[in-house]
Amino acid sequence: MLRIVFLLLLLANAGYYLWSHGHLAGLGLAPVLQSEPQRLEQQIKPEALSFDKPGAAEPQESAAAEPELAEPAPEAPAKPLNKPESKPEPVAVAKELKEPESCYQASGIEERQADSIRRALAAKPKADWELVASHQNGRWMVYMGKFPDTEFLDRKRGELRLMNIDFDRAGGGFEPGLSLGRFSTEEAAQRQLATFTRQGVRTARVVQERPELTTYALRLPKATPSFRNEVAALAGKNLLPKALQACPK
Repeated sequence: MLRIVFLLLLLANAGYYLWSHGHLAGLGLAPVLQSEPQRLEQQIKPEALSFDKPGAAEPQESAAAEPELAEPAPEAPAKPLNKPESKPEPVAVAKELKEPESCYQASGIEERQADSIRRALAAKPKADWELVASHQNGRWMVYMGKFPDTEFLDRKRGELRLMNIDFDRAGGGFEPGLSLGRFSTEEAAQRQLATFTRQGVRTARVVQERPELTTYALRLPKATPSFRNEVAALAGKNLLPKALQACPK
């Protein structure tokens, strides 16, 4: 069946080829030829056709006219190549650091040293420093000595124990010796000596163990470390090294 269909299609194609190329014209089978006279016969009112000469038409105005040229925008200056952007230099802000203030004091200054310190600090404001006086009363002692040796010292101790009299070491430059009592006034010491004499003490006497003394303390109420060092330098040898210490609370 497929073979028959294929043969029919092949014959149909061959027949169309022969017909379209005029090979069957002898048999009266040929396509209709269309020549120029035949086309003119088919035209409707050919007299209405007119031909214009080229070049007579005027250019048409259109909305696509050339626009006015706008002024060119100014070109931006070209940046230099490979040039780093300049950064604003940091502004140095000077900050004044304030030193902490503390109270400093140096004690045990004698009268002569105090006078030298007054002269050295005379140019400084009075509110920044002061010399505080401290009066120390004298002290008197009922004393026995100096003994020639420790054997003599021990013998005197034994005698005082038998008389039931208290004693103590004399100390300092009074050794070897014995103290039968220390007093803030000479009068009090003399009264006690009279009592010991009535009890049988024969070799005791009253001596001044410590004289009356006025000492001073240099005080800096509100001083910075710099001011403390300056005062110490001005005072010089009148202050012991590192004598200015924090005030006692």
